[in-house]
Amino acid sequence: MAIRIYDVITYPVLHMMATTHGLAGLLIGAVFATMAPGESSVLLAAGLLGGFAPDLDLYWGHRRTLHFPVYGSLAGLVALGVAAVVATPITLALAAFLAAAAFHAASDVFGGGLELRPWEAGSERAVYSHYHERWLAPRRLVPYDGSPHDLAVVFALGVPGLAITSGPLQVVVGLVLVVSATYVLLRKRLATLATLLAGLLPERVLPYVPERYRAGGNSRAVSSSRRT
Repeated sequence: MAIRIYDVITYPVLHMMATTHGLAGLLIGAVFATMAPGESSVLLAAGLLGGFAPDLDLYWGHRRTLHFPVYGSLAGLVALGVAAVVATPITLALAAFLAAAAFHAASDVFGGGLELRPWEAGSERAVYSHYHERWLAPRRLVPYDGSPHDLAVVFALGVPGLAITSGPLQVVVGLVLVVSATYVLLRKRLATLATLLAGLLPERVLPYVPERYRAGGNSRAVSSSRRT
């Protein structure tokens, strides 16, 4: 029970970029919706979910288990080819989902490293490439998740997202924008809170807590331990 509560509280830490990816996926879904206007809501939702999906690996090899920047892109291209030949709601939704998931994995390289306090720039692991069998280094065009740069990207994606959606999906996009803005305000405090919570957990559940939390949030210590 303790580890589940910890999961819920600390999920936003390292994860405002998840909202960025989700909104990018929504716009990818909009591209596919032009091929089947009558299914626009389904295709927009498929893109949105595809944008979020890779980050389901947060506690099981984050940015590695479900992140496939190369193979995911190939799968997306194959799905796109199938949808172009047989344009049904199912093939288009699958293509939108896979394309959004691939874009998520590939674009992680433009953010910060995999660490609790990425503004310290202590990690050189952005996303794992199964094709290259190594971690790709962060380029930090968006310095870290929850940075003002990240918020700017969220709103650049979210405002068009509001314009092309309606009903419940539009409400979801609005909530994503509110959550993102709130997270930016609390970003560094949440990193401290996550570390404190990790210190309060029973020892028996610590193996289930990501290393970046158990290392006390010291990015250089985490990077060092990963190299050994």
